[in-house]
Amino acid sequence: MSDPASFYTGLVAEVYSALKAETFDPSRYADFVRSHGEPALEVGCGAGQPMLQLVSEGLDVDGVDSSPDMIEQARLAAGTQGLDVRLHVARMEEMDLGRSYRSVYLAGPTFELLPHDDAALRALKSFRRHLATDGTIMVPLWVAGPTPREQFGVARETIDHRGDLLRYTPVSEDYNQNARTRRTTVTYERVPRSGPPQRADREWVIHWQTRQTITALASRAGLTVRSVEPSDTAAEGEPGEEFTVYLTHSPSS
Repeated sequence: MSDPASFYTGLVAEVYSALKAETFDPSRYADFVRSHGEPALEVGCGAGQPMLQLVSEGLDVDGVDSSPDMIEQARLAAGTQGLDVRLHVARMEEMDLGRSYRSVYLAGPTFELLPHDDAALRALKSFRRHLATDGTIMVPLWVAGPTPREQFGVARETIDHRGDLLRYTPVSEDYNQNARTRRTTVTYERVPRSGPPQRADREWVIHWQTRQTITALASRAGLTVRSVEPSDTAAEGEPGEEFTVYLTHSPSS
């Protein structure tokens, strides 16, 4: 189940939220929304980070994610914080939210969960359909490298609020630089204090973009690259490169 809508469900959604390594700086996304206008849309909002922080600061931000389980986590977190937020369950390439946005962004390289360029193109077209005439799209990207061999079979663990042991273990990997795709077989586990253990095996797919490929896809989607940060292209396409692309409507569209 490499499809993100099926991947982040049940046990996987619980373990992912407890163990996720990403720490989002809300100010980066708040500054983007304040600079480019409201309303805003966070695509791939997951359990609500950093979207809920932006909403708590008074910004008009909607959230969409393909996983109903992750959206439910966001809904519960919003309720706990007393926040009123619009949340949608939809694949990013199939969104039909009935609203236009001046700011559309992904927090982190969520775009690269799309397994191939055809899906990426459909997603960009979907973003464009939801983008106000004067709107801007922010797409953080990352060129994936292979998982270090010494990490295979080594579990990351945490204890949840119930005292259960949660565990994530990378098992094996197919890394294809020519196809810009990394397929990692991973195992998620819950070992409760009492009762039988739970386990879910998944294939985690990362399909990365380079500056060149995202520019070409954007053009086909009726979008244009307004800017890229950082502007330095010395490490273009090298594993580990991180950059952010800002897209707007193409003048011809």
